[in-house]
Amino acid sequence: MIKLFGNPMSTCTRKVLTTLAETQTPYELSLIDLGKGEHKQEPHLSRQPFGQIPAIDDDGFVLYESRAICRYLNAKAAGKLVPTDLKQRALMDQWASIEQSNFSPNAMKFIYHYAFKRNQDPAVLESAGTMVDKVYATLSAPLSKSPFLAGESFSIADIGYMPYIEYMQGSPAHATLEKYESVLAWWKRVSGRPSWAKAVGRG
Repeated sequence: MIKLFGNPMSTCTRKVLTTLAETQTPYELSLIDLGKGEHKQEPHLSRQPFGQIPAIDDDGFVLYESRAICRYLNAKAAGKLVPTDLKQRALMDQWASIEQSNFSPNAMKFIYHYAFKRNQDPAVLESAGTMVDKVYATLSAPLSKSPFLAGESFSIADIGYMPYIEYMQGSPAHATLEKYESVLAWWKRVSGRPSWAKAVGRG
């Protein structure tokens, strides 16, 4: 059985929890208490040297970094979260890269400020808001034509954005999402999936 070391409040842990649910992979959650700083202490540092979560242990095979974990879990379960079509898979990788490079670092500024109460400079929030808006505007084009980022099927690319958007619902960035009808419709579609309900403790 997969052992997951993480915390359901963590954005990256939620990506893995969603993937586990989507692939119907049995797992055991070992809770890492962030408030106590357990992610920065042994034994967690032996499985994740950067002191971050999550990490997994699959019968002695230890893996960290949520995006790598999600791909591994999908492949292990012969899941459908990575398109088999070459072009759709390339699109998945493209949107996943944008999430990692352009979206999540800026979304986290709002999450730190409004959800985790770690104050951010107003100028930082303004700059982050501009980039979040740009990403939504970019996503709106493919999502006006297809239900998911890589086409007709829900993929790892979709999962990557979901934890950040969930948390930003409690911040002014929520209004930015509502500007883009196709992105908002996509968010309602993906956040209604049973796997997401399980990941955030609603199912």
